Amino acid sequence: MGTVPSALKHCLSYQHLLKEQLWIGEPAPPPPAAPHPGQESQASGLPAYVKIVEVGPRDGLQNEKVIVPTDIKIELINRLSKTGLPAIEVTSFVSSRWVPQIAAGATEVSVFGAASETFSKMNINCSIEESIEKFEDVAKSARNMNIPVRGYVSCALGCPYEGNIIPAKVAEVSKRLYSMGCHEISLGDTIGVGTPGSMKRMLEAVMKEIPVRALAVHCHDTYGQALANILTAIQMGVAVVDSSVAGLGGCPYAKGATGNVATEDVIYMLNGLGINTGVNLYTVMEAGNFICTALNKKTNSKVAQASFNTGTVN
Repeated sequence: MGTVPSALKHCLSYQHLLKEQLWIGEPAPPPPAAPHPGQESQASGLPAYVKIVEVGPRDGLQNEKVIVPTDIKIELINRLSKTGLPAIEVTSFVSSRWVPQIAAGATEVSVFGAASETFSKMNINCSIEESIEKFEDVAKSARNMNIPVRGYVSCALGCPYEGNIIPAKVAEVSKRLYSMGCHEISLGDTIGVGTPGSMKRMLEAVMKEIPVRALAVHCHDTYGQALANILTAIQMGVAVVDSSVAGLGGCPYAKGATGNVATEDVIYMLNGLGINTGVNLYTVMEAGNFICTALNKKTNSKVAQASFNTGTVN
């Protein structure tokens, strides 16, 4: 073959590392059967399995300045459904009257609360107390049709209007959602101001009221802290993580909020920790490339940026 230039050797070695370690460049073999979220790995103390909730088609696209054509949304959902992701949020609605209309195809519905009174009024046009009353109607309708309900608590680590949010308030709202029958409570750092320290303090307060197996985290990456915050949550036993393909997203009612943490980056980190997700990173990156091309924008995923730039994905 002759002498291989050192730069080429480095490139080949780098691509081999990514393919071998991180499911990039070729389809992954079928993952082993996943344990229940929260089951700990004997060796590390970390969860053996983390469930990824893909929010890109809903939360990721809601902040786009242009209306995304329905056929593009459907194609994105179809592509994501082939990645191994166990949960994909696909749309949103504003009234409990819509629950019967979506019952035929939905496997879960969500209600969106907040730990901030001002944000609650701006986002869903009612106080926290009023929102809880409305959510109870949704939960009742869903329960009658055997559809599980997921609860969200926005501004769990900070509010664009009120600033710092005390952990006790997050715990209070979370407890009420859990008590009405929400099987899972997703704690959202809506404007991405949280740090591992504030994440730890908030979770300590919430975990006094709700079992950790019922908790999820939903992190935005405004200040570059999302992965660190997710790792902190995982180390505390949380085994459900929300993320958005290509880091799409934001919040129309939270000025300054950038995209959700990228699904690709979360999977890369979890793969490196030896935590099973059952998700093929390569096919998620392909889906991210599809939607970014359709939107004519650059991916926010650092993993995708690095992989495409080095030619690992083509």
